[in-house]
Amino acid sequence: MRTILNVLWLVLCGLWMAIGYVLAGIVCCILIITIPFGIASFRMANYALWPFGRTVVRKPTAGPASTVGNVIWIIVAGIWLALGHLTTGLALCITVIGIPLGVASFKMIPISLVPLGAEIVSTNDPRAAY
Repeated sequence: MRTILNVLWLVLCGLWMAIGYVLAGIVCCILIITIPFGIASFRMANYALWPFGRTVVRKPTAGPASTVGNVIWIIVAGIWLALGHLTTGLALCITVIGIPLGVASFKMIPISLVPLGAEIVSTNDPRAAY
């Protein structure tokens, strides 16, 4: 079932969302200071391509630098990405078939807001229980 949902997701909205994250990552990697944002954006692009069967966990070792980076990220890009996921999720929830896809879009809102200090893991990974 995960594979079917991932393929539907990829066709309906995952590819476009991933392209947006990749473009944002490339822009962020142009400047040396914003490379961590670019890396986070590439991780989110990978997650946006194939979200079912994976989840986001917070790294317990994330320090104050990731908090400062997340505040900057929220101001610069996080709000807009979260709004994009919110509107996409609402649009997907219009149909019964799209409801699981809309829920997956809503599931991506926290990582789009605060990507630094987070890790994307398989739902079979023991860290996913936290």
